[in-house]
Amino acid sequence: MTRFREVLAVPGMTPLLGISLLARTAITADAMALTMYVVIALDMSYAAAGAVVASLTAGVALGGPLLGRMIDRRGLRTVLLATVVSQLVFWLTVPVLPYVILLCASFTAGLLMVPIQSVTRQAIAAMTTAGQRRAAFALESVAGELSYMVGPAVVILCAAKASPGVVAWGVGAAIVVGGAGIALLNPPLRSGDETDGEAAARPRRREWLGARMVAVLTMGFGVAMLLSGVDLAIVATLREAGQVSWAAVVIAVFGVTSVVGGLVYGALTRPMPTWLLLGLLGLVTIPAGLAHDWPWLCVAVIGAGLLTAPTLSTVSDAVSRLTPAGVRGEATGLQASAASAGFALGAPVVGVAIDASVPAGGFAAAGLAGLLAALTGYLLSRRSPAPSPSTSSQALEPCDAVAPAP
Repeated sequence: MTRFREVLAVPGMTPLLGISLLARTAITADAMALTMYVVIALDMSYAAAGAVVASLTAGVALGGPLLGRMIDRRGLRTVLLATVVSQLVFWLTVPVLPYVILLCASFTAGLLMVPIQSVTRQAIAAMTTAGQRRAAFALESVAGELSYMVGPAVVILCAAKASPGVVAWGVGAAIVVGGAGIALLNPPLRSGDETDGEAAARPRRREWLGARMVAVLTMGFGVAMLLSGVDLAIVATLREAGQVSWAAVVIAVFGVTSVVGGLVYGALTRPMPTWLLLGLLGLVTIPAGLAHDWPWLCVAVIGAGLLTAPTLSTVSDAVSRLTPAGVRGEATGLQASAASAGFALGAPVVGVAIDASVPAGGFAAAGLAGLLAALTGYLLSRRSPAPSPSTSSQALEPCDAVAPAP
């Protein structure tokens, strides 16, 4: 735990992670809030709700790198102001928007979503030393897992007590408060030696978006696709067993073990390659389909849970190491877009596998997606040319290297 204490002792780190957790919890709940509003308040189908969520997700995926590029060029507070205002307007008007307008407005809201996750990752890279960074990203991944466990559940509970419109206002308020809090905190996005001279210059995209970075983004896409598919496979398995009400318990076990895995991994003295962690995650996911009731399924997902946060943290760490300071915003935006695309594609692909076979086929499809992404990432990183002498020192480390203990 010494490593975590060192990270939390970094000036500004504790409030950064706290505000980020609040905002990310709200952002993970936004899809559920919109779903509840369309289904309950507008009395429309789940397909109609899914279209609104898909529109929001598409906006987030496209907006990530654009907002990151704006942060690199215009600064953090300018972008946060624009996105906070847009979220305030959107969520205030959700309860009065007709469906067609809501469908279009959701895309704009996604395009201008407050970039909490990417900003947090940039700040961690700037505020920590090389020896602290892995533990810091492990804490960030743990916070992400907690937000996914808490956000949607809180929305569902609140929807039972208040109208969907009020719930939407609450979600929007939390997003706005989180964005405003980060703006007030104004964390550094570049370290002291990255603010002047050559380190602060903006290199051409082809100088940093090479095979190694594509490998990392591919693995980020793969782990998101796997996680999205696992959630659906859990529900399908328990539905077939007539135990769908226990899905929340299984998903909670998955989330808790992920938090434990992230904390253990962050405390280790030596890191593991991203491709290896993702490959192991894919391997342990496949046999989870052998479980046919909720107690055994709780046991079956423990292995995958323990590897989830470590895999997510290594992706973030690799992006920070491979990216020059002048384009870190765009790179973390691309990482967020890759994850959004993976989450959007995972459920449909696994759904097809389940429909074509049995629920166990869903776990197999999710695991194979992770294995394929791990293999692709490994091959890309090994076949990439050596970095040029002019490349930032952060980009000299391969995404699958095992660094010596600090």
